[in-house]
Order: sequence, then C-alpha cells, then structure tokens
Amino acid sequence: MLGGSSLWGQQAYTGRRLGVALVGLGNYSTNHLAPALQITQIAELRGIVTGSPEKIPVWQEKYGIKDENVYNYDNFDEIANNPDIDIVYVVVPHGLHAEFTIRAAHAGKHVICEKPMASTVAEADAMLTAAKKNNVKLAIGYRLHHDPFHRRAMELARKEALGKLQSCVAEFSGRPKDERILTHWHFDRELGVAGALWDLGVYAVQAQMYIAGQLPTQVTAQSFNTRPELFTECEETYEWQLEFPNRMKSEGAAGSNRSENSFHVVAERGKFGIKTRAYAYNGQVGYINDQPMICTPLAQQAPHMDGICQSILAGISLRTPGEMGRRDMVVLEGVLESISTGKTVQLSKRFLA
Repeated sequence: MLGGSSLWGQQAYTGRRLGVALVGLGNYSTNHLAPALQITQIAELRGIVTGSPEKIPVWQEKYGIKDENVYNYDNFDEIANNPDIDIVYVVVPHGLHAEFTIRAAHAGKHVICEKPMASTVAEADAMLTAAKKNNVKLAIGYRLHHDPFHRRAMELARKEALGKLQSCVAEFSGRPKDERILTHWHFDRELGVAGALWDLGVYAVQAQMYIAGQLPTQVTAQSFNTRPELFTECEETYEWQLEFPNRMKSEGAAGSNRSENSFHVVAERGKFGIKTRAYAYNGQVGYINDQPMICTPLAQQAPHMDGICQSILAGISLRTPGEMGRRDMVVLEGVLESISTGKTVQLSKRFLA
C-alpha cells in the first residue's frame, strides 16, 4: 500500500536513486513533475531536454541541474553517454511521443511516456519494439493508478463488493476558451492527434477498462461539432460505447463543449464512483452508495514516479506498462474508425501485438 507521498510510509528510503531527465518543459513538467521530483524518494530530477534555451538558466538555478545534463532536441541522443540519467520522461506533445521514446530507448534509457502513448497503434508497436530491443522499461504516465480514490474504485470493481457490475459511465470534458482552441497544440491534428479524445478521452477509457477488468470486444462511437469554425482539425465532442465479455454496459465521452469530470458505476447492490474532479490532480470526491469514499489524498505524480523506479530496481512488472498504453490506443483508434465509418468496430483481434 502507498503511504503518504512515498512508497515507504514512515520509513526513509536509503537505497540507490534513479536520475530522471524531463523531455519538454511545458506546463506539466514545470508545475507538476518537477515539484513532485522534490518529494520523491527514489526518482531524482537530474536533467532537462528543451527546445527553449531561455528556460535553461531558470531550471538550472531552481533545481541545480548541471551543465552536462542539459540537452536540446537536436543533441538529445548524446544522453546515451550520461550515467547520471537512468530514466527519460517524455512530456512533449502527443504527436512527438513515439520519436522521443524510441530515441531514448536507443540511448539505453528507461522511459516514462506521458499519455496517450502515441498517435497510432503502429507507433505504439514501434515504441515497444525499441524498448524490448534495448532492454529498457517503458512505462506510461497513468498517474491515477497511484491515486487512492481510483485504487479504491478498482478494488470495489475487482472484488465485486456490491455485486455484479451492470454499467459504467465515464466522461472527461471541458470547455476551453476560443483562443486556446485556435492556438493550442492539443487541437492540432499533427501534434494533438484528435483533440479532446486523445487529451482527455484516454482517462475515460482507462476508467472503463479498469472497472470492467476485461478487454472490450467492440466499440461504437459518435462525434458532434457545434462550432466548426473553431474545430477544424478535430471534433468538438466524442462519445462511445464499449462492449465487454461480462456484458457490463459502458459509455464514455470526451469533449470541449461542456464540463464533466467523473465516472459512475452501477452494480447489483449499489453504486460507486468519483463524482467530482475524477481525473484531476487533486480534489476527488468519491462515493459508495450514499456515503463518502474515505481516502487520504496524496500528490499522484510522486508515488507514480517512485513506483516506476521501484519496479526498475526490483526487476518486477510495471503497474502502467507500455502494453497498457498500446491497449488504450487500440480503443482510441477504434473510436475514430467507428465515427468515420458509422459502424461498430470489432476490437478483440487488435489487442494482439
């Protein structure tokens, strides 16, 4: 079990620490990963990779990063010769995940790749192949697998604590300002891939999958666009329905026209879920029937990175491996295909790598 912000509860970790280099110094690295790396016990921030030279002195002064641990996107491959760096955390736009993950693997570094894993299943396969060929671990940045509310929901589903599962509805949607839609890479087809579906939808797919505890057999999907003048490269809203072998009905949605951040599960003898800020960094409000879900909140990023380091050092399976990222890419691609063809897409054979 996780205790506090570390894997070790009240016991201080005294073993080897693994050096992490962040690739991409945008909002997530700046405001979440780097601060989390100040409270981790195994992972340690030692390097940065950026295409913005003006950020380098700021990061060096704040985190004491050595000159020899600073790279740009052109000389990144030289990280292979740096023993200070054990893990590369890829935090660039989605459309660049495959490139930098493969380069990091070829440099002999373990990789944490932010979600979603890639632009396509084919890219995910190439990333897994590179990791295997170079004998490095590839993890996906699914921080919610270390969140106590989500872990409690997983446990309730796995143990069927309220009886057989009947339905699951999961949605992560928001309504960004018009200027953000026009300028942010999330809505750029090449970098963001499919707007809210790639950026937010993967969270809902994750919830559907870990509640069911099974691989879906098929997906049927729809999309809606009430502001075509803004959404020129992706759809505004995506909705989909997954079919599972256990016959649990499961609906998912992600969009940029309404605010919703939740998942709800109905079972034979009750219901549970997270009704507020389900996929956020903090502030989750969970419930079991009509009672609050009692959990101790923690900073998700720190135990996530420490957990990956622990798996690497112990030589044990990752909680959020690259194969999980590929699995979710199969579903996301299936959503787009169903929207394009207007037909239900069979998924079972596509999960076979």
